[in-house]
Amino acid sequence: MRVDVYNQKGEKAGTIELNESVFGVPFNEPVVHQALIAQLANRRLGTADTKTRGEVTKSTKKLYAQKHTGRARRGSAKTPLLKGGGTAFGPHPRSYRQAMPKKMKQVALKSILSAKAVNGELVVIDKFEIDRPKSKTIFDMLVVLGIDTTAMIVTGGVESGVFLSARNIAGVKALPLSSLNVADLLSYNKLLVTSAAVKRMEELWGNNKVKAAESA
Repeated sequence: MRVDVYNQKGEKAGTIELNESVFGVPFNEPVVHQALIAQLANRRLGTADTKTRGEVTKSTKKLYAQKHTGRARRGSAKTPLLKGGGTAFGPHPRSYRQAMPKKMKQVALKSILSAKAVNGELVVIDKFEIDRPKSKTIFDMLVVLGIDTTAMIVTGGVESGVFLSARNIAGVKALPLSSLNVADLLSYNKLLVTSAAVKRMEELWGNNKVKAAESA
């Protein structure tokens, strides 16, 4: 698949051939769904905690006589039935983490990248040249590219100028390729990727190494 490459000013700077093993993968909905659920579950802290009747600080003295009061029998004030008592079956610290094979994560990422490429939601940027952080630089680029919806910018490495310039623009997020994840890809409509990031994706997730080994 061949797509156009634009510069920072929104002008066409050439074309690039996308590797079909990364940007031409059939959409695997079950794997994408599992990857999303696992990522959201791994965000949960699981630090909620309640005190049981054995942890509440209260007197263990019997509240009143067992009989002849006309009331229901009552023992410790720590019972969950009384205000200030312990909590029965309440939450306690736990881990919600879900493990997922690395190859399945890659399939999920490639499925979304391929879908965006096919639907015209993938825009390749040659490179960014930002001397000092300025939101207007990124905003003007989005305007000339005709992007009026949410967008995510992915760079090959850490480019602080890009990240700082995009962080104050509503609906826009910039991150390095190493932080690319399923939840963000699904949350933003347009995906702007630098040429360096595209090459790195193909090196990490493509089948170039396999084909080279077979030809040898």
